[in-house]
Amino acid sequence: MKTSIAIQGIRGSFHHAVAQAYFPAECTLVECLTFDAVVERLLCNDAQLAVMAIENSIAGSIIPNYALIDQNNLSIVGEYNLSIEHCLMVLPGQNIDDISEVHSHPMALLQCKAFFQQYPHIRMVEANDTADVAREIAENERRGIAAIAPETAASIYGLSLLARSIQTIQNNVTRFVIVQQKEGQLPQSKINKASLKLVLDHQRGSLATVLNVMSDCRMNLTKIQSLPVIETPGKYAFFVDMTFEAYAQYEKARKILAIMALEFKVLGEYSDAKKIENS
Repeated sequence: MKTSIAIQGIRGSFHHAVAQAYFPAECTLVECLTFDAVVERLLCNDAQLAVMAIENSIAGSIIPNYALIDQNNLSIVGEYNLSIEHCLMVLPGQNIDDISEVHSHPMALLQCKAFFQQYPHIRMVEANDTADVAREIAENERRGIAAIAPETAASIYGLSLLARSIQTIQNNVTRFVIVQQKEGQLPQSKINKASLKLVLDHQRGSLATVLNVMSDCRMNLTKIQSLPVIETPGKYAFFVDMTFEAYAQYEKARKILAIMALEFKVLGEYSDAKKIENS
């Protein structure tokens, strides 16, 4: 039986690329145009796993996705770092002077903003998904409209490339997490990264104390992201990613942090992207 994977986007999207790279066996794609829909398909058991972008090296954290994972009690079971290359594509037979609008996901538009400063006649229009714009242009033969999407989308939907690698910063990497409803089943020997949520007492030094515990337990803090606790103005939840060499060190830190925090939650324990690439 094929594994069903929910992705934000359709065939030819960056989420599709991650699903293909992360899961070596053939899988069934469950295409969703929003992250809310991705989570809904997981919760309805229409998909066993999901791929969700969580942060980008240029644009930073995708904060709503932290909240989606937390609020729906999803478990992070893996991650994948994808090098992002944005391409400009149109119906065949057109050039850049024929284009009046470019459509894409807001993140893609932001990452390519500098490229379009030299083409002030082109209006940037937000859409739900990069590859879906390419599909819509092809199916409806929309001339004068360009898409920013992965190069594979041009191949899939029969579009012509006007330019490759139009992102402002060439070293552009997005981190994706693999999530599911139940906790991961990796043996401890393969776990070297964890994602946690902590709500701390609102007093001086509380975060510094937590960071000292992580340091004393030889944790390497790779990410910290704060989100306001909506029910309690002035209070924040901290989403933390950490790597470690020994699971026992992490287990010690986890037990101490669980005591110190007003609220403590393990969002996932998994192998980090580097360990996956090297295995």
